[in-house]
Amino acid sequence: MESTDSKTGEGDTTHFGYRDVPVREKAGLVHDVFTSVAGKYDLMNDLMSLGAHRWWKRYFVAISGITPGQRVLDIAGGTGDIAALLSRRVGSQGSIVLSDINQAMLDVGRRRLEDRGIVGNIEYSLADAQKLPFSDGEFDAVTMAFGLRNVTDKAMALREMVRVLKTGGRAMILEFSKVEIEVIRKFYDGYSFGILPRLGKLIAGDEDSYRYLAESIRKHPGQDELADMMVETGFDNVTYRNLNGGIVAIHSGSNG
Repeated sequence: MESTDSKTGEGDTTHFGYRDVPVREKAGLVHDVFTSVAGKYDLMNDLMSLGAHRWWKRYFVAISGITPGQRVLDIAGGTGDIAALLSRRVGSQGSIVLSDINQAMLDVGRRRLEDRGIVGNIEYSLADAQKLPFSDGEFDAVTMAFGLRNVTDKAMALREMVRVLKTGGRAMILEFSKVEIEVIRKFYDGYSFGILPRLGKLIAGDEDSYRYLAESIRKHPGQDELADMMVETGFDNVTYRNLNGGIVAIHSGSNG
């Protein structure tokens, strides 16, 4: 990945999909993408993953080790799928903070959770993953599903996760990764670039945003690279496991 995932100067660039853009502009471009797709985000996730994202998320939460009474931060929580699952795990004595940098996505998440009656242990925070507005050691666990690849400075976001974790607390990241099986990779590439943008145009009226989403997956660090980055930014006990041949991977690490 490019050098712009650390401190940058005014002239530095980073990737926005397959385009190079000034670092200072990426957050705004990503914001526009998710504002555009917020209303159709869950439907498009079903189409993008052929429904598999629902299983991935359930498995992600099932192996999280999160227990009743804990306080958990869900970063880039979007439309609330992970928060809903976590809410049941922490129970009435625990709490979930659903955070997202995009107000439109956060609004959709709040409406969906309230419509399902999930209200007693959920808080909401409009927050940048790179500059979390929380105290050091505030959370027992941190989760982030399908959000890290859209962050401009991933290392900064990872350091923030470590900072807000209690000693011994664990962070888990679910993200698209590098497909390791050749047959799956060929099918996946054809689907991602040949079919997905067309579905975006047909279903969500936004071909460009879904082309960006496909490109952003290919620009995201692979399994080993992300694991190394987590170690470098302060995580201990870093591990990962592939799902579906590496289409997605679950990375985890602890604060101490």
